[in-house]
Amino acid sequence: MSDVPPGPGSGCPTETAVRGSLVWFSDDPFLTSSEHALEYIEDGLVVVRDGRIHAIGPYTELADSLATGTTVVHHRDKLVLPGFVDPHVHYVQTRIIGAYGDQLLDWLQNHVYPEEVRFADPSYARRHAHVFCDQLLRNGTTTALVNCATFPDSVDALLEETTRRGMRVAAGKVLMDRNARPDLLDPDPQQAYEESAALIRRWHGVGRSLYAITPRFAVACTDEMLHLAGKLWAENPGTLVQTHLAENTDEIEEVRRLFPDREDYVDVYEHHGLLGRGAVFAHAVHMDERQWGRLAATGSGVAHCPTSNLFLGSGLFAVHEAKRHRRPVRTGLGTDVGAGTSLSLPQTMNEAYKVGQLGHHPMDGTKLFHLATLGGAEAMALEGRVGSLAPGHEADLVVLDPTATQLLSARTAESESIDDVLFALAQLGDDRAVAATYVEGRLAHERSPCPDPKPGRAEHDR
Repeated sequence: MSDVPPGPGSGCPTETAVRGSLVWFSDDPFLTSSEHALEYIEDGLVVVRDGRIHAIGPYTELADSLATGTTVVHHRDKLVLPGFVDPHVHYVQTRIIGAYGDQLLDWLQNHVYPEEVRFADPSYARRHAHVFCDQLLRNGTTTALVNCATFPDSVDALLEETTRRGMRVAAGKVLMDRNARPDLLDPDPQQAYEESAALIRRWHGVGRSLYAITPRFAVACTDEMLHLAGKLWAENPGTLVQTHLAENTDEIEEVRRLFPDREDYVDVYEHHGLLGRGAVFAHAVHMDERQWGRLAATGSGVAHCPTSNLFLGSGLFAVHEAKRHRRPVRTGLGTDVGAGTSLSLPQTMNEAYKVGQLGHHPMDGTKLFHLATLGGAEAMALEGRVGSLAPGHEADLVVLDPTATQLLSARTAESESIDDVLFALAQLGDDRAVAATYVEGRLAHERSPCPDPKPGRAEHDR
């Protein structure tokens, strides 16, 4: 079947319900106990009305109150979670995922920039936007913060596709005016500002689209470009900011050379008004306490991108530094494709766990799944809208099957806690474990359909 959900005129009921083992977070397990942060209903029901979560609770308590004609989809023995949130990914790098070799700065010049130039062609951009969205939904990701290319058409292509599918996506035209091939650079900062402003008018708040002001990183931006990016953000409340920070030691040295008057990498962005709620900084691998403190104090978010950091040899993200109790930084888990090697957030959790082990701060299943759901939403300043199953949230759901593969089934058969099941999914799960993905309560991807429409009063599974 198609991965594209039915549209508004498809005749879908205004109320639907999804049954399964419900898992979500009401607190941050890095700051409290996992048992306190994790919410779990073994046999639960998520009731969706007009695209939002209307009610959740035990199936036996809610089934009798469902409206006549409500469709109940039964996912017994599966987990129903908030749709995954990916706070850092490049759709324009989908085709070069796994491109061999090089560390960051050479990898950009040799692989990324030649590919991104191709997104000047609108038909190329549309084709890859379609593939990218298919793969997000196949992997259970319903919200993403996405880097496009420098060409406005690359933004149009993506947001046309995500709006058609009803996805909650923030994206923006990359801003860069130095240190790359000329056919990829913005001709001048003022033109980049004007093109971005036009894209904000065209897309921000259309459907579930959000605009993200996107200076690539300090190495690729002059002071004037960063100044205009900050001006654009100040002029457009509700938009997001996304960029890269302290990913690679050579990059950091280049930032010091290019911005000798700034105290450090974070200060470069803060000087230009680019810190605050809704600003997400990818990587943050090589950071000191002053920089962490400024991110925390301003409410800025970070995206931990372990597969990318390992693939490019950039270094090990220190989650315990990001989450220090006295000044925690809002932290999500980013796939960072194409340096990242998978659009699957469970596979990304696998690498995050190993990075944590190497830093002597391993994470359990609860912490890993928090990063991929509520943590990502908090980093993007979208808590209250996505990342939770609490009533009032947008009804984006992922259904995970702990028996999707023979090995997963054997591993989880005798699990004694939900945290252990989550941990197994984080180590062994991939797109095969995603039984279904829902966007605003509508089926957007399914591996094994089992709908149970109710023409009259809801029936119970006795």
